[in-house]
Amino acid sequence: MSSSRTFEDKQPQRRASSGFEFLKGVGQVTGGTLLSITMLASSIVAGGLVGLAISFRNLPDVRQLRNFFPSETTYIYDVKGKLLTSIHGEANREVVPLDRISPNLKRAVLASEDSHFYDHHGINPTGVGRAVVVNAVAGGVKEGGSTVTMQLVKNLFLSRKRAFTRKLAEGVLAIRLEQILTKDQILEMYLNQVYWGHNNYGVQTAARSYFNKSAEYLSLGESAMMAGLIQAPEEFSPFASMKLAKQKQKEVLGRMLELNWINQSEYDSALKQEIKLGRIKSFQGSALPYITNTVAQELAKKFGRETLLKGGMRVQTTVDANFQSMAEETVVKWHKSLLGQGLSKNQIALVAIDPRTHFIKALVGGVDPKTSEFNRATQSQRQPGSSFKPFVYYAAFATGKYGPDSTVVDSPVSYQDGNGRYSPRNYDGGFSGPMPIRTALAQSRNIPVIKIGKAIGMNRVIETCRTLGIMSPMEPVTSLPLGAIGMTPLEMASAYATFANYGWQSPPTVIARVTDSSGNVLLDNTPKPQLVLDPWASAAIIDVMRTVVTNGTGKGAAIARPSAGKTGTTSSEKDIWYVGTVPQLTTAVWVGRDDNKQLASRATGGGMVAPIWKDFMEKALKNVPVENFKPPSQFSRPKSQ
Repeated sequence: MSSSRTFEDKQPQRRASSGFEFLKGVGQVTGGTLLSITMLASSIVAGGLVGLAISFRNLPDVRQLRNFFPSETTYIYDVKGKLLTSIHGEANREVVPLDRISPNLKRAVLASEDSHFYDHHGINPTGVGRAVVVNAVAGGVKEGGSTVTMQLVKNLFLSRKRAFTRKLAEGVLAIRLEQILTKDQILEMYLNQVYWGHNNYGVQTAARSYFNKSAEYLSLGESAMMAGLIQAPEEFSPFASMKLAKQKQKEVLGRMLELNWINQSEYDSALKQEIKLGRIKSFQGSALPYITNTVAQELAKKFGRETLLKGGMRVQTTVDANFQSMAEETVVKWHKSLLGQGLSKNQIALVAIDPRTHFIKALVGGVDPKTSEFNRATQSQRQPGSSFKPFVYYAAFATGKYGPDSTVVDSPVSYQDGNGRYSPRNYDGGFSGPMPIRTALAQSRNIPVIKIGKAIGMNRVIETCRTLGIMSPMEPVTSLPLGAIGMTPLEMASAYATFANYGWQSPPTVIARVTDSSGNVLLDNTPKPQLVLDPWASAAIIDVMRTVVTNGTGKGAAIARPSAGKTGTTSSEKDIWYVGTVPQLTTAVWVGRDDNKQLASRATGGGMVAPIWKDFMEKALKNVPVENFKPPSQFSRPKSQ
């Protein structure tokens, strides 16, 4: 809380005529009679409220406001601190301390709403008495007479209905509140609580919306205009009518001049000041919705939706906004290119992960988030096809019985599977005889990987997938090595990233750090890697996948540095993939249709997706030093199990 009465030296003494001036002309009561009634009513109300404070035992306990935290907007930033979006429920609010609110605004608000704020004890007897008389003459509740303290307790505790009993309750609660909080605490809470229009609650979001600046730097003219909004914010909003906003501004400045809180020169200058409007910011969309929606889902899962909407969290993501934009532009570019190649209605998802941290660096869930918010990178489970095969071969290497150069025979085979027999075929329909595992993966042969899977046991393959964070339902059926299960691009990228980090894994995340609005850390995702896979087997599968790029189906992904990867093409060409990695970045790219229909005859991951991966990685790695993978020889081979 800021200290003491910011403008006390400019506040005039209370004038006995104020009630009369306010009430003159309201009816058939004479001026002298009216003043007498006002003073009498003020005394009655003041005394009555003190008595009522004892009897109103069912009112809320204002002591809870000592630990009150108003709902605040959650802000999501990129890794460098650029604001990506804000998330809030009804109230778009950012709480700021009183000493970070312009003195101009404090004076303007109190001049407009409660010029005796620093003198009374919660109620202003003259103001309330005045209201009683006006209401009596009018035959209903027409005049409020509320102090800032009364307005605050009304906003926090009471219904909006205008009634005499509610007004009494306001007075009682205001008296109680003034006994437990200082004036500055009350004013700070009020300025952060009050509604300023266009879904802006509190001075900070209002100042940013109306004038594109912090509340700390509001000028006198801007402050007077904002103060004039409080009684009817949407009506007097400069966005709705600059004419009416200027009219209210002039009234507030006139009141400040009357109170001697500003001089004539300041008044004239404020009226002449050019008002440069900002823009309405509540409920604006995100510039990077695939990222911010993923963040929101993670936050809701971790903290609950209520905290997400009202908790005022400050979220630093793992994503650089420019890098993400580059990824999105790459997807749009290749979507158009694939349309030209006959892949109608194609969708593309891309996920890039730093294998050293498992921080997500880019996440694109589709071609256009404006036409479809469905995030195919995190929510769409599609068959990975042959890009699943490295999981099988890794599991074999981890047994110690197999290595990259172990021989497997590509020959016809038939298995009893359920109630019938299963006879797998290769993509080209032929057989190539004995070959090293390295060649079998490079050429994406189906029969060898099924034979290896059967030899080590499909349950071992499933166990490997679970360790890698793949949670999709799996059955130990003979066709499992061919990738006939549902997986998300995020799961694929994360799994390959663990291989690229030689078995070390952290949970993949798009959130680096979360604090509350005061800077207290709520979540710190500093990587804490755990060794979950065998390092030699991980290095061995990376080494084999390098051959996929140099001599196999992934030649279209070759870049001017060592890389490893695997193509994926499902039966009927419904899903095509390329998942690949360098030591510093792992990227999965998927192409398919939302209706799960065939993309095009002979559409393959190697022919159509590997070039997308290559294009993205060349841009992503432009200023990144070339690194080599560690060879399997740097690790100890597991003993044969």
